[in-house]
Amino acid sequence: MGLDDGTILDLFFERDEAAIEEAKRKYGKRLFMTARNILRSNEDAEECVNDALLKAWGSIPPNRPQMLGAYLSKITRNRSLNRWEERNAAKRGGGEVTLLLGELEESVPSADSIEKTQNSAETTAAINTYLAKADKTARIMFVLRYFHGESIVGISTRLKMNENKIKSTLFRLRKKLRAHLEKEGITL
Repeated sequence: MGLDDGTILDLFFERDEAAIEEAKRKYGKRLFMTARNILRSNEDAEECVNDALLKAWGSIPPNRPQMLGAYLSKITRNRSLNRWEERNAAKRGGGEVTLLLGELEESVPSADSIEKTQNSAETTAAINTYLAKADKTARIMFVLRYFHGESIVGISTRLKMNENKIKSTLFRLRKKLRAHLEKEGITL
């Protein structure tokens, strides 16, 4: 068993490079899978994980995240989405990322519209409030699909559920999320 998050964060604050290795040992597999689900390339995923750990090295301190795994996952996800965007800028085509971003398009404001109309922290808080009210399985599905980029088949295997049930649950979640965001005054 590896070090706990508090000890790893202490290593970051002490500027001990072992912090990166310990963080990778503890969270590397999860970070790799998130990047791999988005990029569909082992090499690109590994590079994004390394980039994310370097970014964490540069941001801790002054940041001291309450949940190191979530913090690293968010950095990895953002790096992976940026890499995917760069790689696919010229060839807008299909693919899992296009599909899942399209699924959310009608429920969640785009980054551009968030900047124009809302504070992104308010939007994030509204989404988190909505998800906190959802049942645990639905919340897990949502996070696996839209944060970690997991395929419907992957979620089905992981949760041992029928793919159609997952699709319909995600559809209802997105529809209710849109209504919740509109109620909160957050427009698409």
